[in-house]
Amino acid sequence: MFKFAIIAPVLTMAALALSNSASAQTDREVNWSIAIHGGAGTIEREKITPEKDAEIRAALNKALAEGSRILTAGGSAMDAITATIMLLENDPNFNAGKGAVFTWDKTNELDSSIMDGSDLSAGAVAGVTATKNPILLARAVKDNSPHVMLSGKGADQFSREQGLEQVTPDYYATPRRLKQIEDVLAQQVSAADVDYKFGTVGAVAMDSKGNMAAGTSTGGMTGKRWGRIGDSPVIGAGTYARNRSCAISATGAGEYFIRLGVAHEICSRIWTRFLAVRDEVQATVPKDKDGVPDYYIHASEFMLPDEEVQKIADEVIAELGAIGGTGGIIFATPWGQAGYSFNTPGMYRGRATSDGAMSVSIYGDEE
Repeated sequence: MFKFAIIAPVLTMAALALSNSASAQTDREVNWSIAIHGGAGTIEREKITPEKDAEIRAALNKALAEGSRILTAGGSAMDAITATIMLLENDPNFNAGKGAVFTWDKTNELDSSIMDGSDLSAGAVAGVTATKNPILLARAVKDNSPHVMLSGKGADQFSREQGLEQVTPDYYATPRRLKQIEDVLAQQVSAADVDYKFGTVGAVAMDSKGNMAAGTSTGGMTGKRWGRIGDSPVIGAGTYARNRSCAISATGAGEYFIRLGVAHEICSRIWTRFLAVRDEVQATVPKDKDGVPDYYIHASEFMLPDEEVQKIADEVIAELGAIGGTGGIIFATPWGQAGYSFNTPGMYRGRATSDGAMSVSIYGDEE
């Protein structure tokens, strides 16, 4: 239960906002946030060389800087996450685009999704085989088709019709990924051992207009069969955004994220808790002799504290772990917060906000 002493400063700020709406709008216009991920799993210092550590941090910093640049210039959350994810798709360190893992049949089948929190429009693709940047195809589905998800040959055909850059199968292949699938097929290792870290990439953001967006892109699971599709292209499981609550992108054991509907679940709980806090605050407002409050709290006048948002994300990830799932999520909220939650030893991640905060991390003991 929140105490009035904690909420009181927010009420004071709300009153000021009512008396000077122009100033409040100015403050709002410089408020943005972004978070990115490049996979979660058994990511430990002893398993990563210093050179690879530096390489991955450089890639995350580059992607985060590009998203931040777009948001600082007043660009949309959709544009920021699209550009950010494209950079990660183009980097062979991650399991998305170039560097995507191989299926059992030694092919590449890529999945991606994107969602606009301002109108709940979304696009997703599964089993894509020739598009250089699957996130662009997911966005084209959202913007230029009447559908939400396309798959396989149809998705490839739509990509060509949209004029998106096409590549041959050898574009995705890297020596490391080829060795992984060959080891799996030779039964030298299991797919689970190969995928000790999930290289799925994603980004979430809130722009200066308060609009939220989320996107995710992946090559899936090493050795996957029968057209397996994970959570990354599933709206509500691996990706979700809604202006009133949050934006989420997930990475990990997709089957478990689908079962819990992790991305939507977190956003739903944030909204439910937000309404409860609003009612708690309203209950503290003095009433006249007839029981009528002196003031009615408006939803735009306060926010959920950082610890409340983090608690909700952590609770859902704990529930994921309880049913056997591993991985993590990144989040952005309408109040400018950006963060993550994961139940694995590490997670490639980064975040930045308009107040100047910016960080990139890999291991679980880092901020």
